[in-house]
Amino acid sequence: MANHSQLGFQDASSPIMEELMEFHDHALMVALAICSLVLYLLTLMLTEKLSSNTLDAQEVELVWTILPAIVLIMLALPSLQILYMMDEIDEPDLTLKAIGHQWYWTYEYTDFKDLTFDSYMLPTAELSPGHFRLLEVDHRIIIPMESPIRVIVTADDVLHSWAVPSLGVKTDAIPGRLNQTSFITTRPGIFYGQCSEICGANHSFMPIVVESTPLTHFENWSSLLSS
Repeated sequence: MANHSQLGFQDASSPIMEELMEFHDHALMVALAICSLVLYLLTLMLTEKLSSNTLDAQEVELVWTILPAIVLIMLALPSLQILYMMDEIDEPDLTLKAIGHQWYWTYEYTDFKDLTFDSYMLPTAELSPGHFRLLEVDHRIIIPMESPIRVIVTADDVLHSWAVPSLGVKTDAIPGRLNQTSFITTRPGIFYGQCSEICGANHSFMPIVVESTPLTHFENWSSLLSS
């Protein structure tokens, strides 16, 4: 999760988030190169005399027409690649349905019979040592690590948004509509998120907690709840 005064992203815990962070760094380097070039040209124009060759130069006009097109292609190609990767859902090992309410989440494991529960934020007075205020819930989502997970997101009342930053996931929950997303956790751990759509007075109190565990631990947990 994020730390105080943190400027960068949270540590990536899924391949999609790793790709997003790499694209972010790539876009920043392009922006840095553009800003440096513009600053250099502005300094040059303010300190040097303009000659007739500078005022009317076909070569310069050609460069400043083609160069922006090349820059846009450098940004568009990796961006489109990541966009298609985020939309690709190929034979998930587990399907999870997340339903947003005011102001809690309901989760259904559709591959299991009667495996569903509500997830409420824990009040501050009930927190155990080591738990995070406004982020801990009474029932976490348990998933197997290194397995493709499909999440079907919807809402029961108003607009919500199911978002877990370290997994690179953010999907709107719309009443009467099913949206879906997918992710793979690359390591065991606990990943925190929140509702990212203003949904009413208690919008700030809809945390999301995803716990990634080895497959054997997930099977033991699911069999215990299903029994």
